[in-house]
Amino acid sequence: MPVLARMVGAPLVIDIRTGAVAGLAPLLADRRISSGGHVAIAVGPGQGEEIAATVRPALENCEIFGVADGDLAAATDLAGRLRGGFYDALVAIGGGKTLDVAKYAASLTGLPMVAVATNLAHDGIASPVSSLEHEGTKGSYGVQMPIAVVVDLDYVRRSPPEMRRSGIGDAASNLSAIADWELAGRERGEEVDGLAVTFARTAAEAVAGRTDGIDDEAFLTVLADALVLSGLAMAVAGSSRPCSGSDHEIVHALDHLFPGTANHGELAGIGALFASHLRGDENLTQYLDTCLAHHGLPRIPSDLGLSDDQFARAVVHAPSTRPDRFTIVEHLSLDEPAALRRVREYVDAVDR
Repeated sequence: MPVLARMVGAPLVIDIRTGAVAGLAPLLADRRISSGGHVAIAVGPGQGEEIAATVRPALENCEIFGVADGDLAAATDLAGRLRGGFYDALVAIGGGKTLDVAKYAASLTGLPMVAVATNLAHDGIASPVSSLEHEGTKGSYGVQMPIAVVVDLDYVRRSPPEMRRSGIGDAASNLSAIADWELAGRERGEEVDGLAVTFARTAAEAVAGRTDGIDDEAFLTVLADALVLSGLAMAVAGSSRPCSGSDHEIVHALDHLFPGTANHGELAGIGALFASHLRGDENLTQYLDTCLAHHGLPRIPSDLGLSDDQFARAVVHAPSTRPDRFTIVEHLSLDEPAALRRVREYVDAVDR
């Protein structure tokens, strides 16, 4: 009798702990990623530069490249610089923008990439997706998954609190994205990958159900696990579908219409909460609302400094950000008056 199984891509190493950066050089050698430290290191501003200086004595043959921007041009520029040398791997140290630039550059050059995350702001740490700006809009690009992921909780604790809250919103929003995917399955016959859903749901509930907070090591460990697991969910699905639905369409719309409003994951949290209200799912709405309120994330438009009318404009604009994706906002096809009415109902229900 044949045994059928699915091969799931995953990093060779995931190291999430206090002091993990100190083990970077041994990790590269022990896992045969680079025995002699012949690596390129891409660093973002701030903690990335500090960590690079810390690990450089143990990686004497490394070459360090600065990454100032999180756009497609920066990624292609980094790829060009990498082609000018001979490296065993690319090590990216920094936040989400730096990791996304490095993932794309590594994919262009065929180098294995090691992600060293300095914050837990979103689920791109281990995902096969790079979110990069290009010509005024942010697009998602398929890339190779990191071969290793390192998260040092010492550096995570030093990141701004809003960055850690952002990771909470991004992880919790999986529950709304899954509901949108299941809606597309019912209404459009879209295939829903059960394994990807399992990974994404487990990640979200691991975070949303906790009562400790962003200063607690146990919570940060779970949050890091959840963000990595979300990346694996996307790898299984072959797209961002299990972690990105109407919630992220609203994120992209807000970024386009009202740039600089809030961090990605903070917007994803409020987008997921509003989308759950649109679906009439009272249990999920209450569950997400409790999580966001506990951690001090935005829950209504005024928390973002936006009016109900502005948020409604973003809801109407949301479907155009992902024309290939079917979610509750596409299903309802709201015009601006209808969207404004729904937003006001939502505010009345949540702002109690």
